Amino acid sequence: MRVEDTQLVGDADIAAVQQYLTQLQSQMIARLEALDGGRFSRDAWSRDQGGGGISCILENSTVFERAGVGFSHVFGDHLPPSASAARPELAGRSFQAMGVSLVLHPRNPRAPTVHLNVRFFVAQHQTEPAVWWFGGGMDLTPYYGDVQDAQHFHQTCKDALTPFGADYYPQYKAWCDRYFYLKHRAEPRGIGGIFFDDLNTPDFAHCFGLMRSVGDHFIPAYLPIVERRHLLPYGERERDFQAYRRGRYVEFNLVYDRGTLFGLQSGGRTESILMSMPPVVHWRYQWQPEAGSAEAQLYSEFLIAKDWLLE
Repeated sequence: MRVEDTQLVGDADIAAVQQYLTQLQSQMIARLEALDGGRFSRDAWSRDQGGGGISCILENSTVFERAGVGFSHVFGDHLPPSASAARPELAGRSFQAMGVSLVLHPRNPRAPTVHLNVRFFVAQHQTEPAVWWFGGGMDLTPYYGDVQDAQHFHQTCKDALTPFGADYYPQYKAWCDRYFYLKHRAEPRGIGGIFFDDLNTPDFAHCFGLMRSVGDHFIPAYLPIVERRHLLPYGERERDFQAYRRGRYVEFNLVYDRGTLFGLQSGGRTESILMSMPPVVHWRYQWQPEAGSAEAQLYSEFLIAKDWLLE
């Protein structure tokens, strides 16, 4: 039996996860449209190997230069290497994967880029028990750092996890700091947030609840920040720096991001996989910010390991 032939795998309710994720996508789009005033285009797609999704895009609008909110639910006969890297014993199993992935690139350089992903995997073998797990997280990538923003974002991340155990936030914050790190640049992508993967204990109800809480806390984590900052004044200098720093976002997504690698390795839809890319990006050779500038402050005060809740 292929994994898509059943809605229950052990104690895992696949239908409930799918229902939550599709509702989450719709709720996020409604809140973002209310803020921006624009309307997302909706692009339903299918995949030859099994499954499909809905990619929703808002481009060149009032608040967001590009915003993407995608849902996918795909099946395959062989789990891609990016999904089994931490669990080599699962290599070769059939699988299904579903999730919501969101990336928002505001027009105003004073407003940070943000990313969210929540996902669910099932790997199945004909003669062995099926294995399921959750993953996801959210992280903030400012161009001009703000302590209030950082504290609010991290406090909301902590609020999402604390009901499930006091140790989750420090663990998942540290995991996020390690994961969203550009090794070839020796610098973090942004100020972090939370990240987790391979979550399947103590039981399905606990893990599903934690994943839902992360998804539900995204809007309160990010919208107050962009509402506060998207009308701030800026000029060509700030736009140039935003485009330069966006290059780091592209480098991470194409070199390290497991979601991007999973999509490409599993034969996913390229347009949907790459909808997270910023629309305008600049690279400069050996560029350095002016000493004492706001741009230099991003590097010295924000792109460093820090416990924002102790500030």
